[in-house]
Amino acid sequence: MKEGMKIGQTATVTATVTPDMFAQFEGKVVHPAYSTVSMVYHMEWAARQIILPYLEDHEEGIGGAVYVKHIAPSPEGSNITVLATLTELKDNIVITKVEAHNEKEIIGKGEVKQVILPKEVIAKKLTMNK
Repeated sequence: MKEGMKIGQTATVTATVTPDMFAQFEGKVVHPAYSTVSMVYHMEWAARQIILPYLEDHEEGIGGAVYVKHIAPSPEGSNITVLATLTELKDNIVITKVEAHNEKEIIGKGEVKQVILPKEVIAKKLTMNK
């Protein structure tokens, strides 16, 4: 990892809720609202923005854990903002606090853990079961 990553750094991802982000299973919409799956995606994407400038060419980040509490719904057309804040950095482990808001309120919060590994280590792990 390149030098410079510091506790307190932030990154933001924004999105507008569209039907493809609705809570659904097997193509059947359960609720016409921002799904937990979409929220997790945006939380991971915001957290990834923090590590991207610090990855060496031979490195990549891989998910280690996601903890999420989905607090409130957001209907189609809502504007979502997800803020990731770097809270902990231990060797190659990067932990960020994440919060999702719509125009009215906080809709989710949690934590994303990423592990920085050499690309060859990740590739080897992905082929272990073949």
